[in-house]
Amino acid sequence: MSLDIPNAEEMFRNLYGATSNGIAIYFSTDGECFDIIGMNAAGEQMSAVRFTDISGKEIREVFPAVVEMGLYDVLRRVWATGTAEKLSATLYDTQRIAHYYENRVYKISEKEIAAVYSDVTEQKVAVDELRRSESRFRMLFEHSADPSLLIVGNTFVDCNQATVDILGAGSKEEVLNTHPSALSPEFQPDGRLSAEKADEMIATAARNGSHRFEWAHRRVNGEIFPVEVSLTLIQEAGQSIIFTVWRDISERKKAEEEHLHLERQILYAQKLESLGVLAGGIAHDFNNILTAIIGNAEIALMRLTPESPAVDNLHNISHSAFRAADLAKQMLAYSGKGRFVIEHLDLNRLLEEMLHMLEVSISKKAVLRLNPHRPLPAVEGDATQMRQIIMNLVINASEAIGDRSGVIAITTGCMDCDRSYLKDVWLDENLTDGLYIYLEIADTGCGMDKDTLAKLFDPFFTTKFTGRGLGMSAVLGIVRGHKGAIKVYSEPGKGSSFKILLPASDRPAELFNHNNHADDWKGSGTVLLVDDEETIRGIGTAMLKELGFTIITANDGREAVEIFTFTPDIAFVILDLTMPHMDGEQCFRELRKLNPAVKVIMSSGYNEQEVTRKFVGKGLAGFIQKPYRLSTLKEAVQKIVQTTGGGTL
Repeated sequence: MSLDIPNAEEMFRNLYGATSNGIAIYFSTDGECFDIIGMNAAGEQMSAVRFTDISGKEIREVFPAVVEMGLYDVLRRVWATGTAEKLSATLYDTQRIAHYYENRVYKISEKEIAAVYSDVTEQKVAVDELRRSESRFRMLFEHSADPSLLIVGNTFVDCNQATVDILGAGSKEEVLNTHPSALSPEFQPDGRLSAEKADEMIATAARNGSHRFEWAHRRVNGEIFPVEVSLTLIQEAGQSIIFTVWRDISERKKAEEEHLHLERQILYAQKLESLGVLAGGIAHDFNNILTAIIGNAEIALMRLTPESPAVDNLHNISHSAFRAADLAKQMLAYSGKGRFVIEHLDLNRLLEEMLHMLEVSISKKAVLRLNPHRPLPAVEGDATQMRQIIMNLVINASEAIGDRSGVIAITTGCMDCDRSYLKDVWLDENLTDGLYIYLEIADTGCGMDKDTLAKLFDPFFTTKFTGRGLGMSAVLGIVRGHKGAIKVYSEPGKGSSFKILLPASDRPAELFNHNNHADDWKGSGTVLLVDDEETIRGIGTAMLKELGFTIITANDGREAVEIFTFTPDIAFVILDLTMPHMDGEQCFRELRKLNPAVKVIMSSGYNEQEVTRKFVGKGLAGFIQKPYRLSTLKEAVQKIVQTTGGGTL
């Protein structure tokens, strides 16, 4: 049944002329030559020709490029088979600008072929640019140093390798199989991060287009670290994607905390300076007044008979005046301007002399333990002020223990302090690197919280029911006056520790009992000093420097082996016998493997016979027994020099 459409030919002609697609009609009798017999206006515009100029001409004559682009072969096949074909082709204009065409070729009669073609240059360029954009995004996404995630709904759909690495995950799949809430479950007030909270963050980004905030994430091993999170909404193919970038801000937070700490230190120092000027001025004038009170009271006592009823009143006046004088001394100490009687002090001897007085001053439930380290370099200080510090801290420790049983430990020692160690002290005012003597008083009492610690050195601050003068602020003033510092460690319920750092005296000959001034022997070279006690490393370093050596220290055998492996020209090693991780005997064997000629002096609290029998025939260069003096150390080093046949190492 045929469909009879009135004016069909006219309709076709209207469509032929109005369509935006180019249409060309070719005629061929043999399927080899194709003459152009028709072309609509759109075709003329796309081909930049007029049909009247090309009518009846063979296609290859007018458009030679049809062979190269493959259209000629398509025409031959469609003419022969009658099956329509599609062809994408690229043509270049006279300015070598590419144009992209989609061609559809049909056989419309026994000898006629129609080609319908459209210019898809704009779409092709857009698609190519989109692909390049996607490729660039993928490259940036995958190789970004910042962890990045793509979230659809409430599900991770993709992440880059940086995310896997920073979370410590085994693979991308391990990350993608978790809910966003699983990244930091411990940072909510209730102890966990609810899924609803994570969903709320994502919903905020979807609603506003972006969302930026600070958060905390959890690595696979449970470690918590702070992050800055940026969520951005991306619409793609009708789908909402949350592009997430987050950055580990641990270092930034650490720097901010250090800056805040430094700022607090500066403000506190300024406050101390202002109050110190005030306290010093008041104490100065106060002492003048007290001098008059005490002097007049004493003169009056001299003029009265012992039976006079005013004698007791004058004694009370004198007693109160002396108590006020003690307060004035505290104020001067707080200001750092107290009158110090400077002498070379042995803190061990000072503590031993005070031991009985300390024992009777503390609670019966508290046990006092002395842990003096010897030899201990001297400090230059005022013995009276040092006693005040010790008494104040020990009484505070006793009161912190209260009615419970507890221990107060007083420890002395010395250590080399660098800037990293000295930056966290009260107060870091022009402290220099070097050898410091420390006096540490620790207790097992109630401890202090952060608020109490922050106010600890404020004038007249107290946690007791009644105040007792300047208290800890006077201690800080005395320490500042001696160019020292204080380190405080405390936790509620776990006790407190006060470490007083005082610079060692700059007279090493006296400090280390080196009295042989005629013997000015000096060595040279690098020495590796290995000991797990920081006090021994500190005093040993000072002694070896006095003998002319450069010192490298290690706190156990494993570290010593690592240092020795990568440090050439170590003259000799002083090695402690008893250490954690790797003891002296094991370390000695490893050092001998690295260098059979290594010179090792073994150090121990055991006697020489007991130690050296372990190393008979194994090449031990020497032994020194703890505690040792500088002369003992020099003698052991000189023996090594004699065996090597030189004056220096």
